[in-house]
Amino acid sequence: MVEKVAATATATATTATKNHHQSFDLSIDMHQQGGSKLFDDDGRLKRSGTMWTASAHIITAVIGSGVLSLAWAIAQLGWIAGPAVMILFSLVTYYTSSLLAACYRSGDPVTGKRNYTYMDAVHANLGGLKVKLCGLVQYTNLFGVAIGYTIASAKSMGAVRKSICVHASRGRNPCHTNGNVYTIAFGIAELFLSQIPDFDQLWWLSILAAVMSFTYSTIGLGLGVVKVIENKVIKGSLTGVTVGPSVTETEKVWNTFEALGDIAFAYSYSMILIEIQDTIKSPPSEAKTMKKATFISVAVTTFFYMLCGCFGYAAFGDKAPGNLLTDAGFSNPFWLLDIANIAIVIHLVGAYQVYCQPLFAFIEKYASKKFPDSDFVNKDSEICVPGCSKPYKLNLFRLTWRTGFVILTTLISMLLPFFNNIVGLLGALGFWPLTVYFPVQMYIIQKRIPKWSTKWVCLQVLSLACLVISLAAAAGSIAGIVDQLHDIKLFGSEY
Repeated sequence: MVEKVAATATATATTATKNHHQSFDLSIDMHQQGGSKLFDDDGRLKRSGTMWTASAHIITAVIGSGVLSLAWAIAQLGWIAGPAVMILFSLVTYYTSSLLAACYRSGDPVTGKRNYTYMDAVHANLGGLKVKLCGLVQYTNLFGVAIGYTIASAKSMGAVRKSICVHASRGRNPCHTNGNVYTIAFGIAELFLSQIPDFDQLWWLSILAAVMSFTYSTIGLGLGVVKVIENKVIKGSLTGVTVGPSVTETEKVWNTFEALGDIAFAYSYSMILIEIQDTIKSPPSEAKTMKKATFISVAVTTFFYMLCGCFGYAAFGDKAPGNLLTDAGFSNPFWLLDIANIAIVIHLVGAYQVYCQPLFAFIEKYASKKFPDSDFVNKDSEICVPGCSKPYKLNLFRLTWRTGFVILTTLISMLLPFFNNIVGLLGALGFWPLTVYFPVQMYIIQKRIPKWSTKWVCLQVLSLACLVISLAAAAGSIAGIVDQLHDIKLFGSEY
């Protein structure tokens, strides 16, 4: 059971592109057999995913480093708007995810043609320029997530190093260290992991990442509860951070907008929803199973987010840090914080690959179609690795392009080490198009909803409202990045 959960979690888009040239002929033969015990109706090996495995995949993807900025986000919005906005985002995410799940198959929800990736679904339902726009937004967002995860990992590694140093010197040494060292270290780890062609073989890494995400989130929640008890008062206000000497009215507005982006980022998984759905077995229909899985996972994550964000705000009030575990938040017990930060690093090492696999697969599939006769792109060389039962298949294009990708994300992370601002910007850029616009438009086409009907108007109003929120969030995050650029030294970040 455990192996099935993780194998499908990290496969995502790679299952849609593996053995691309061979699968066409196979699908013709197997489709005629219909009732094959080994193959599905599209000629691929029987999918084994369930509602519980899909829920686990979503929770693993959703509960990530975004949870660390929720206390700061609620601090900008206050006790009324903060929880209300979080619940609103959860409801919108659940509803639009249900719409998107209905687009996994084109036509009949049981026997229609499968769409293996998000872009396949857009191509089947919308087509034209919208397919290219979807690909641009989706893969740009995945690229940005890789940068955000690199920054978060480096900050956590720096926090562990600083904690050990400070306590070793009994507080006499401030122990500043160059953050680039940890950014490069994370990049080196991803260089090796990104070269594994069939990442689903490392099922243990997905399970480990899921355990680590709950570990550091639970520690952050626990420390928040303890801090509130220690303070003997619940900090914060109904309207959030107070305008005054330290925060101007303009900064208050920008920070409020950025908080919306942070919350949106915490719920961002729509970009890989179709890939997760492609792991589910049927009957019942994949759409029904996915809707149940979405409800369970969104409910669990919202409950967890509310606890983490609210207790973090209650503990620190207006001074809630952008990253609850590294940015001058908790300081004791230092060993527990070190465990939490180590858990963050381990989780993000795996999460980086989960999110990047669809992008890797897309580029390699495109290159294979563009240069079908190129040995550099298509030829695999088998290399025997000591201790491994199967030889490693080395592909020069995969080696070159994935190495370049990791190096680029590492360099950008060193140039822009703004965790909170980057998280807000990513949430803003991906929320409206991927979570709302495309699912709504595809659902309208799929279900043939008449134009100007009540349902059509309601869906369009929802999309427009979310667009306004995304634009405001993007503006706030960009303003924060521009403000931080005034004080930044290129490749000179310190933790």
